[in-house]
Amino acid sequence: MRVDSCGTEKIGQWEMLPDTCLLHIFKYLSDNERSKAALVCHHWHNIMRMPCLWRCRSFHFSGHRSLKQSEYVAAEGYAENLGVFLERLEVTVCPPRSMVVAQRLHSTICALLNALVRVKAPLKSLSILRLELDRSSWDRGLRNVVVDKLIYFLLRSASRLNNICLNGMRIGTQLGFKLISAIIQNQRSLSPLCGLSLDLRGFFSNSVPNHLNLNIPHMLQQLQGLTHLGLSYSCLSDELLLALSQSNRARRYKYGRGNILQRFSLFCTQNEPHQQVVQGYSWATLVSSCPDLKVILTVEQVIDSQKLVRILLPEIPIMVYNMTAFYSADENWNAKPLLRNMLPCYRHSLQSLTLDLSNRRKSLDDELLELVNVCECLIDLRIWAFLDVRTVGRLLHIRLTKKMSLNKIRVRIYTMAENTEEQEYQLKEVLSPFCYPPELQFLAVICPFI
Repeated sequence: MRVDSCGTEKIGQWEMLPDTCLLHIFKYLSDNERSKAALVCHHWHNIMRMPCLWRCRSFHFSGHRSLKQSEYVAAEGYAENLGVFLERLEVTVCPPRSMVVAQRLHSTICALLNALVRVKAPLKSLSILRLELDRSSWDRGLRNVVVDKLIYFLLRSASRLNNICLNGMRIGTQLGFKLISAIIQNQRSLSPLCGLSLDLRGFFSNSVPNHLNLNIPHMLQQLQGLTHLGLSYSCLSDELLLALSQSNRARRYKYGRGNILQRFSLFCTQNEPHQQVVQGYSWATLVSSCPDLKVILTVEQVIDSQKLVRILLPEIPIMVYNMTAFYSADENWNAKPLLRNMLPCYRHSLQSLTLDLSNRRKSLDDELLELVNVCECLIDLRIWAFLDVRTVGRLLHIRLTKKMSLNKIRVRIYTMAENTEEQEYQLKEVLSPFCYPPELQFLAVICPFI
């Protein structure tokens, strides 16, 4: 409402907007901007209290001592005042470099969880990322209190969690089992049974050979509603796969196919132990109990072909494969066995492929093109490598001449030249004859190798 020079009230354009439009606009405002907007008029104040604006929230806590204390206090204040609306919460932590920052993080996380219990927050999704509790800055007392407070929240809160992500927590086995036990109890309190997505990638400390611990299969087997599971590869064992298979058969018989494992995400890094040898039979048994199972495998800096052979078993129904070997210390590493012999085994299931390779001394153009040509279900392709510019044209030719679902293509061509103008011109010439269909999202760029 505005008043003209004659004192007559007239309706402004903003006041003519329906509530649906205002809500859509307010979703893009920060907390501070929303507070100011709530003071404009009674109508906007009432709109700002609608639950749909406050159901999702993310906080990022830095690991530096210079961080303003107000950024920590804001998290507790949000939970106290608006936690009653909160359904999805994500807390991302930059691992603390000093004990002072660790103490501040400890106080903030504990206060946040206490407030969520107090206001009976209806959380459905909780993510706490990259705590890295095995760092020296977390002394034993702080580490134990943070885990105990999280256990308290899981057992006492009013939340009906169907998504729990504790990626990068990196704790010892004893504390880890206590926390998983609390998750099991939280799920058992839910009625009716709802599907659970549980991400435990990087949950245990890297220094522990978790594949030898039989408590991990036993505990995960007790999660009756588990539909999505994320683990570090160091936790994988034949015993785990067979335990999941047995649990899925029981749930499939009791609840139907909707409440069995559907997605299995595995994260494998160079720093993890890879001594375990998982048998293809164990994977085949799991797949038989979960006919719709899809595996998402992320491999970082694992370039030993013998290790990759042990990991990439043909019985695994890999849907997504992500690999980074960009910072490889071994310049003589050859990715050809991976592209020629290993990945083609998944030509009937692979839908998304991301490869970041530093193949400066080895040409991989033909191998990459042949892999794309044989993958029947590929939808999303991202390649970052040293390639011939003409390979991009050959790739587009395959996509446009075959009946493929490949509608997302991203290619980054590495070059050692500082001046990329000549290669960019060549790329433009290669792409100029092609006419892309509207459904194809395509991007190719030249990038200096740093």
